[in-house]
Amino acid sequence: MRVEGSLAPSQTDATLNQLRQQNELILNSAGEGIYGLDANGMVTFANPAAARMIGWSTAELIGRSMHDLLHHSHPDRTPYPRTECPIYAAFRDGQVHHVVDEVFWRKDGSSFPVEYTSTPMRDVQGRLVGAVVTFRDITERKWAEAALKQAHEDLERKVQERTAELQRANQQLQELNEMKSRFVSMVCHEFRTPLNTILFAVTCLERYRHQLSEADQNRYVQGIQADIQHMTQMLDDVLLIGRTDARKLSPQPAQIELVQCCQDVIRELQLTHTAANIQFQSDCPQQNAYLDPSMLRSILLNMLSNAIKYSNPEQVIQFRLLCQQEWFVFEVEDQGIGIPLEDQPYLFDPFHRGSNVSTIPGTGLGLAIIKRLIDLLAGHIEVSSQVGAGTTFRVRLPRHYRYRDLAPTP
Repeated sequence: MRVEGSLAPSQTDATLNQLRQQNELILNSAGEGIYGLDANGMVTFANPAAARMIGWSTAELIGRSMHDLLHHSHPDRTPYPRTECPIYAAFRDGQVHHVVDEVFWRKDGSSFPVEYTSTPMRDVQGRLVGAVVTFRDITERKWAEAALKQAHEDLERKVQERTAELQRANQQLQELNEMKSRFVSMVCHEFRTPLNTILFAVTCLERYRHQLSEADQNRYVQGIQADIQHMTQMLDDVLLIGRTDARKLSPQPAQIELVQCCQDVIRELQLTHTAANIQFQSDCPQQNAYLDPSMLRSILLNMLSNAIKYSNPEQVIQFRLLCQQEWFVFEVEDQGIGIPLEDQPYLFDPFHRGSNVSTIPGTGLGLAIIKRLIDLLAGHIEVSSQVGAGTTFRVRLPRHYRYRDLAPTP
């Protein structure tokens, strides 16, 4: 007799079998690793994803201690006691344990980072009978986190570097503004002095020309010419610094005779520094070179002008031209006031003037010009100096000029 609402035994078995197959299908299709443990920690089931990730077959896992197989050690390979394992804690305390950063070990001894959840299982009476563990391989996530962390660190480092660069740039800008302010003040002073002298001389010539002797008139005219030449040279220096800083200056090499060039520079200086005692020596007579004549003239004029400016008229200035295998060497040695040691690192900075020359007229551009021109000519400059004993500047310019491919074909 059939009871309404109940299933025949054959129907019940079929239904249970269908549910079992459905559950197996779900477990087998899951992308996460899933396995079950009994109260002793032995594997009761494991899906294919779990077996595949740890390198064991499903049959090999059944009845084995999963802790001994895949959770026996910490990432540093130190032992991981079972009593401390969160997986087994689930069927001791009845709580769900979720861990986001541990490792499981494969059959081949390698490990991989995992995130897992251990959920306690209870029977119909509510007794703890085991646990179900689900886990996933988080290697890609760890890699992404590491990449993100590295990117963050790189960005932070770049921000710090950029901030430091901006701070340095700001400091340099402040220093440059201060130097420009000092420079403007010095230039104004340098121009005002000769302009006042010119104004005085012109006034005297205009008002008293009939009372002045011819010699006095010539003296005033020569003074005016010297002051105009001084201001012209100062303007040329300022413009030259501006052109080199703006990269608008390039060498224009030509064939020149070095000894003649040096002697011409000496004669030019002695027109305005009649008391200067310059002794010239050369070990390479009639030596032709392929250099920029204007740049070389500016270098030599500035070197000798400095020697004259910071020496007494009666002191001898040695000017030497040496021809070495790879270099033309120009040396200017004076017996003047010398350069303090603390000023020497800043000799070639624009507008910088030494601490012991504040009473001597000058703009602090001469050595800056020398350095820029020497760099353009692929040369080097050396300085040796002692306060009270004098200074020697030594300039080396290459004999085989790097712009020689611009030379006209013979």
